[in-house]
Amino acid sequence: MKRTISALARNEPGVLAKMATEFSRYAANILSLAAGETENPQVSRIVACIEGDNAALDEISRYLEGLETIIQVDDLSRKDFVDRELVLVKVVMDPERTAQLMQVFEVFRASVVGMGQETITVEMAGDQERVEGLIHMLKPYGIKSMCRSGMIALKRGDE
Repeated sequence: MKRTISALARNEPGVLAKMATEFSRYAANILSLAAGETENPQVSRIVACIEGDNAALDEISRYLEGLETIIQVDDLSRKDFVDRELVLVKVVMDPERTAQLMQVFEVFRASVVGMGQETITVEMAGDQERVEGLIHMLKPYGIKSMCRSGMIALKRGDE
């Protein structure tokens, strides 16, 4: 089973390490992990996409809720949420296929952010499905390197 957990945590050393230790203890695989400051500089939001046994994932959520550095834990998998991920992809640039490559970028609204003699680097932000789609379309051109930010997410609506 896959889950997306969002936690508000105090900005203190070791919070991510404690979370990662707990994921490991219950044999949960971290698929994506993103952390950053919120509107309050003393609080960070940590979004973790994890995969594992249902019972273990429930235990992890309960453990996180009990940590004094954690302010709030939400299992977004059980709610309607908005997610985004940033990807940077460096692709082989073949002069004969540049027009086709540019069409792929246009379809996915990916922006060119760098160019070399043999490669072109693009960035794109979108939900995981869209990011996966871009990667799938670029593989035949030759991906030289890639970096993904990890998913960030918020609940939809006023909550």
